[in-house]
Amino acid sequence: MAAISSTSADVFLACYEAMQRAVLIKRVSKTDKEYHFQNWVGDRLTDAGFMHDSIGRNSYPDFTLVHHPEGYEVKGLQWPGREADYDSNSRVPTGLHNGRTVYYVFGRYPAASGEPEYPVVDLVVCHGDFLNADHAYVHKNRSFRGFGSYGDLLVRDRKMYVAPTPFALTEGTTGQATLIVPAGFPMDSRLEKVGDLVRTETRDIITGYTFDMRENVLTPQFAPNPSAGKEHHFAAYRMKGAGSGIVRMKSPVQVNDQLLLGGDE
Repeated sequence: MAAISSTSADVFLACYEAMQRAVLIKRVSKTDKEYHFQNWVGDRLTDAGFMHDSIGRNSYPDFTLVHHPEGYEVKGLQWPGREADYDSNSRVPTGLHNGRTVYYVFGRYPAASGEPEYPVVDLVVCHGDFLNADHAYVHKNRSFRGFGSYGDLLVRDRKMYVAPTPFALTEGTTGQATLIVPAGFPMDSRLEKVGDLVRTETRDIITGYTFDMRENVLTPQFAPNPSAGKEHHFAAYRMKGAGSGIVRMKSPVQVNDQLLLGGDE
């Protein structure tokens, strides 16, 4: 096993080696829009020697390891296509869930391929804290009855979260296979560090919101962030001798410009 105090290096290297061997994603059917890349990642967990629970449509993360307190959430992205962010239905990205460390596997694959098999174009495995370091928030769906002219309609507050991908947050990950973990992880001899990344907590945090059903206006409510300005440090790695270039954080302006291109639905 790797010297790193996590399964992430072994899983990342299993993904990288499969990409080098041109192990293709296999679409089960034309209607398979979700599980083809998940299946590919599941095979890599097996390649790395990790037993994992079977995936389910509503499970989170997609894979939980049997003998390790870690899990992997999988996000397949069509390329070219929507790459800057992704929808997370009723799940806030995080690096810790139910006592398990959560890693995210982002893989891009050709969008226009009509073939049943196609390659992984590039890939990022990242610790969930790189996307959101808050472990305290617990998502819950809520509802109330009384809406409508007869007062018997139920309104459900089922939130969807839209998070930026590592491809939107960083430079130097396009066309590569990259592992992003918190700084201070023991070095794995098979990897080389290709970047130091810092994410800084925002000045204000959203504590709630109101929705005016007459005007269709959604209004967020803010409060000072007690951890404002706190820096979270991460390191980017690649297989030793593989790939090229340094991984850097994009500026907040660059990230916001990319996210704005996605529009507001």
